[in-house]
Amino acid sequence: MGKLVLIDGNSIAYRAFFALPLLTNSSGIYTNAVYGFTMMLLKVLEEEKPTHMLVAFDAGKTTFRHQDYQEYKGTRQKTPGELAEQIPLVREMLDAFGIRHYAIENYEADDIIGTLARAGSGKDLEVLIVSGDKDLLQLVNEQVNVLLTRKGVTETERYDRKAVADRYGLTPQQIIDLKGLMGDASDNIPGIPGVGEKTALKLLKQFPTVEEIVDHVSELPGKKLREKVETYRDQALLSKKLATIYTEVPLDLQLEDLLLAELDVNRIADFFRKVEFKTLLDRLKKFSGADEEETKTVCEEQDAIESVTVFGEEARDEWEPFLKQSGLALFVEMTGENPHHSDVIGLALSDGEKQLYIPIEEAMDWQAFREYLADGERHKVVYDVKKTSLALKRKELDVAGLSFDVLLAAYLLDPSESQMELNEIVKRAEAGYLPSDEEVYGKGAKRRQLQGEELEKHLARKARAIYQVYPVLDRQLQEAGLDALMFDLEMPLAAVLANMERHGVLVNRERLDELGVELKRSMDLLQEEIYELAGVPFNINSPKQLGEILFDKLGLPVIKKTKTGYSTSADVLEKLAPQHEIVEKILHYRQVGKLYSTYIEGLKKEIGSDGKIHTQFNQTVTATGRLSSTEPNLQNIPIRMEEGRRIRQIFIPSEPGWYMLSADYSQIELRVLAHISGDANLQKAFKEGKDIHTQTAMDVFGVAEDEVTSLMRRQAKAVNFGILYGISGYGLAQGLDIPQKEAREFIERYFETYPGVKKYMDSIIAQAKQEGYVTTLSGRRRYLPKIHSRNFGERSFAERTAMNTPIQGTAADIIKIAMVRLDRQIRERGLKGRMLLQVHDELILEVPESELPAMQELVRDVMEHALELSVPLVVDVNCGKNWYEAK
Repeated sequence: MGKLVLIDGNSIAYRAFFALPLLTNSSGIYTNAVYGFTMMLLKVLEEEKPTHMLVAFDAGKTTFRHQDYQEYKGTRQKTPGELAEQIPLVREMLDAFGIRHYAIENYEADDIIGTLARAGSGKDLEVLIVSGDKDLLQLVNEQVNVLLTRKGVTETERYDRKAVADRYGLTPQQIIDLKGLMGDASDNIPGIPGVGEKTALKLLKQFPTVEEIVDHVSELPGKKLREKVETYRDQALLSKKLATIYTEVPLDLQLEDLLLAELDVNRIADFFRKVEFKTLLDRLKKFSGADEEETKTVCEEQDAIESVTVFGEEARDEWEPFLKQSGLALFVEMTGENPHHSDVIGLALSDGEKQLYIPIEEAMDWQAFREYLADGERHKVVYDVKKTSLALKRKELDVAGLSFDVLLAAYLLDPSESQMELNEIVKRAEAGYLPSDEEVYGKGAKRRQLQGEELEKHLARKARAIYQVYPVLDRQLQEAGLDALMFDLEMPLAAVLANMERHGVLVNRERLDELGVELKRSMDLLQEEIYELAGVPFNINSPKQLGEILFDKLGLPVIKKTKTGYSTSADVLEKLAPQHEIVEKILHYRQVGKLYSTYIEGLKKEIGSDGKIHTQFNQTVTATGRLSSTEPNLQNIPIRMEEGRRIRQIFIPSEPGWYMLSADYSQIELRVLAHISGDANLQKAFKEGKDIHTQTAMDVFGVAEDEVTSLMRRQAKAVNFGILYGISGYGLAQGLDIPQKEAREFIERYFETYPGVKKYMDSIIAQAKQEGYVTTLSGRRRYLPKIHSRNFGERSFAERTAMNTPIQGTAADIIKIAMVRLDRQIRERGLKGRMLLQVHDELILEVPESELPAMQELVRDVMEHALELSVPLVVDVNCGKNWYEAK
């Protein structure tokens, strides 16, 4: 038996449009409805495997039903222009798939579907109707099922006769009787006023049709109901007629016209490229039925490299002219992701036509290649410039002229996609095809397991892919105005970070061990105090035992329960803390325990043979442009507790007689806000060197400086920083533990005091909605596809992101600019001091004592003038024998 799938085109397009954010392609054409429709179509093709298919559309606003009732569908809102302009694209997409679509004057899509469903079931075809409209359930029979979309367009629910009976207690045919009684607001079918679904279902259990109900009105329960049915009997009968799908539409097509031919994957791929559905290209091979060769065509040369030259000593003279070129793509493969703990496997070069694989041993021994790497005039295009330079340096291979990084370029073009793999970059740029590492190496497999020709070809493919994608990304950077950010900031910064990582930061192992003993002692003391307050020893780390102590034994109020018992999460304990001394002790115990496991035991494992920790600084992870630190994360050492701050004592200079120097921007994000918003009051406070939190408290509460209490300042501080992240009245109320009404009033007074800030917040959201992205002062972009979302939560998050990104991103750019300039100044002046760490708004250096005065002056000057704002940037500079003392 074949299968006929009939799709309600208008319904699915409408649902897709409102389910997805208002997406556009690079030409500004709206595509969200087309994308959602395509996703649904792929799901149906893949899961249902139809032999026949048709998508039905409404031909116009007027149908034969308007002859009976002029107000039919009269209350429907006008189709949004952004949706209407996508319907032709939906039809074009269906043409690409070879799927027939159809509309006929005076009839609705439902009528076309009903007519074909009847014809299909009469020809012994299994029929599946796909729609978001429950009216179509009336067509269900032994051969006809309905797939109703639920959330969005890809989550569906299948209805056969049993499912209709389970949901409504009705036969499918009675769906029209249900509509006759209760009406349908979406179609402006009136029904009987005051009769809802519940009453209608009760009536249909008593009498199976509208006709029988109105004929037996005297037998109906309740005087009011009888009066309603009697009064509106004709309206009920008309409503049933309007709701009935007409199944004898005069169609000028036959079922044979709906046969699905084999999909033309190249035609579909062309359409996907046109509308920029890059992520859908690789889905074609899952259901297309194309053989391997056709799939390769869709992916544009899955593996066009038939052979690759493997360098050997006898070929040195032959390949030396190849190395004279500038602009070759260079790829370096390592055994793992961390360049400080991985070894180099091999290298590959490509000029787009010829690929050369070089085993690492040969690379180290080939003098012409060493000279090529070190020659800054011969430019090299790479994936991950920082990792490439670190990997080569590990093998004592000097490298210069790394002129373009496809990873950094891809990140700048779309910072929401962090640390993109090379194959994903190539796919998004439509610059060919590259299999992923997982496809080649296997999931979780070590790269050393791949040897010989397979490894050589894969690295050669990567080098060629870099060469192919480079001009595409370079052009896109220029078109987006991001080329200066790439070449003047991010590329030079990568070299600075590589040097910082390579050098590392020395650890005082003895002090680390001492801190471990101190934290253990603190935990033991806290444990004894907790046992004493509880009156009995118990396992503090066991949520079950802790819950029994707090709620059963001590009688504290239960705030939240889990499937396994009482919740003892941090947020629960923080709410309970004022009620019993034991809770504060438990929270402290947990914090100290985490310090011990993460920063005592954890850091011990990260110390290298040189006694140093070599953290990785990630440039392509955060959406705002901030750097992050991993393996280990040295940006996240807790500093609110004294025990946490003391962890910094273990980081010391690597040379005797040297000092650690800390330079920290003061309230940089608030200063950026003052500049961007142009608010006169905020700028005045910073220009006059006022304490901004005290000043805000004075302005908001209307008090003199000596009348500002610590509570007022704390509340002002919470609002100052909360405003940066679009804090709501609810969020502020939670943070300050005050009523929401009071929190909302506080925010209102803040905006009255700083009206420029409110104006900025409103204007940046409007700009984001118009352009689809926001920028920092340096031009860094962040795209916000959900700024038009119909989902309140998604839209609100996008709006908060729009407000914060220009501020946080500009602050990130400022310290990056400072790092690049400071590195250059240190080298030009021949100073020995060096940068070690970057922690958000703070730079950590190690400096010989003789250079301290000069370095303090230089660091302050460079950081405070990294970017000229309308308010001064202020940097706090301190030094000491370890990071703790310097801070």
